[in-house]
Amino acid sequence: MRPRLAGRTALTLCAILLPSAAGAVDFSVDGYADLRLIVPSNQVSWQNGGLGKLRFGAEDARPDLQFAEAAVEGSVVITPELIGIATVRVAEKQYSAVDLLEGYLRYRPVSTSPWRWSVRGGAFFPPVSLENTEVGWTSPWTLTPSAINSWLGEEVRIIGAEGTLEWRSEIRNVSLSAAIFGFNEPAGVLLADRGWSLSDAFTGLFGRPRLPDVEARMLQVPLPLRTQEILQIDKQPGWYAAAAWDETGIAKLNFIAYDNEANPSAIYDGTIAWRTAFQDVGVSTNLGNVTLLAQGMTGQTSIRPNAFFSSDTRFSAAYLLAGWNLDDDWRIAARFDVFAAHAHTPIAAADTRESGNAVTAAINYLPTQWLRVTAEAIRVDSTRSERALAGISPKAVENQFQLSLRFYLP
Repeated sequence: MRPRLAGRTALTLCAILLPSAAGAVDFSVDGYADLRLIVPSNQVSWQNGGLGKLRFGAEDARPDLQFAEAAVEGSVVITPELIGIATVRVAEKQYSAVDLLEGYLRYRPVSTSPWRWSVRGGAFFPPVSLENTEVGWTSPWTLTPSAINSWLGEEVRIIGAEGTLEWRSEIRNVSLSAAIFGFNEPAGVLLADRGWSLSDAFTGLFGRPRLPDVEARMLQVPLPLRTQEILQIDKQPGWYAAAAWDETGIAKLNFIAYDNEANPSAIYDGTIAWRTAFQDVGVSTNLGNVTLLAQGMTGQTSIRPNAFFSSDTRFSAAYLLAGWNLDDDWRIAARFDVFAAHAHTPIAAADTRESGNAVTAAINYLPTQWLRVTAEAIRVDSTRSERALAGISPKAVENQFQLSLRFYLP
C-alpha cells in the first residue's frame, strides 16, 4: 500500500511544487502510514454526526485494528532562498480520498546580520501550535492533540501571504509576523454547532467536515449535513499578527491575534460567513529531560444571516502538557485540557452551553528511525446542552484507547 500511495502523492507534489521552467535542485520526501488498534468511545463521534468529542466513537462498535491515516510531505529547494513545501494526507473517514493539508512557497534570503526576513504564500497553518511540529502536522508527544490544536486542524487554514521579521543573537530570538488571507470565512461553524473536540481528524483544503445530525434535523435537510471550510464569501480579507520571544535555555513565548474579518451577514451558495476572531498565547520550556507546553485561547464567532436571527458564540480553551524524554527510545506525556463555549441567540431557551475537561496520557517507543509505537488513553468529561435535543444526557464521560504503529518513510 505504501509504494502506491507514495507514487500518487509524488505526482501531486510535483504538480504543486516544481517550477515550470526548470527542475528542482533538491527534492526530499518524508511521511508515514499509521495503523491503530482502537477501543472507541461509547458516544457517537462527531465524524459520524454525533456529539461525541473523540475521533472514534460508538459507531465503531468494538475494538478494531484499522488503517488510520497516512501523510507525505515533500519539499523542493528551487534556489537557496526559495523552497516549496506541500503535505498530502489520506485518512479514515476523510471526505476527499486524498487531501492537501498545506502547500506553499517560502522565500528567505541568506542573512549575515542579526536581522533576517522571510515571506511565504499559499495554504498553511498559522504559527499557533506548540504541539504539532512533526510531519503531517502531528505531535511528537500524543496521537490526539489538545482541544485548541484539534480545532485549528479542523477549521483554520491560511490561504494568503505572511511576512516575518526576525532578530537573532546567541541567547535570544525575537520575531514578528503578519499575514493577510482569504477563503477561511466558514471557520467557526464547528465550534458553534458542534463545540470543541479532541481529535486528529484534520480538514484538508478539499475537506467538508460533518455537522451534528441534530442540526440537520432542526434545519430539515438531508443527512449527512456537511460544511465547507475553504470558501471566500465576501470581499473582505482577514489578517493575523504574531510575535515570538525565545530565550535560549529558559523559555519560548508565542502570541497571535487572528481575525478573518468576515461579514456575518454574507451568504454564498447557502454557506454563511462566520466572523471569527481569537487570541492565543503559548509558552514552552525545558527542565532537564522534561518539556512543558501550555497554551490558552479565547475568541468569538458570529453570524447574522437576516434581521430575525443571530448567533454569537464565545469560546475558550487551555491546556498544560508535560513530556518526559526517558532516553533515545522512550518518551511519555500527560496533558490536561479545559474548554468552554456559549452560543447566544435571540431566543434564550435556544442558547447552547458547553464546558468540559480532558486528561490524556501517552507512551511512545521508537526502536528504529522508521517505527514509532504509541499507546494513548484519553478521558473527556463534557456537558453540552445540545445533547438533550438529540435525546441523550447533556453530560457525557468518554474514554478512548489507541495503540498506534506508525511506519515512517526511510
